[in-house]
Amino acid sequence: MTKVFNTTLLRSRRLSVNIVTYHEGHRVLQHNDPMGSGRYFKFNMVLIKPTKGGNFSCEKVIFSLFDRIFFFRPDKYLHSVSKIEKGKRKLLSVAMYI
Repeated sequence: MTKVFNTTLLRSRRLSVNIVTYHEGHRVLQHNDPMGSGRYFKFNMVLIKPTKGGNFSCEKVIFSLFDRIFFFRPDKYLHSVSKIEKGKRKLLSVAMYI
């Protein structure tokens, strides 16, 4: 599995904003992100799509647009990213804990 590069733009107790880069060969296995009490939301915008692979999948999204923008509950629903077969996947990820 290749290394993931995570650049934090903002981090507080309830909000974090990151640029995350996944390289060829990487995948994210199906999982959820338990947070204990409270509600956890993620807004991910794919800035660079891989040429092949790297598709996001989630049991339930609140909304998605153009196969590039996803708003979902990572604490409640299983989500994953298929193997990036060619290129890289870069996203802006905004996480909110309420």
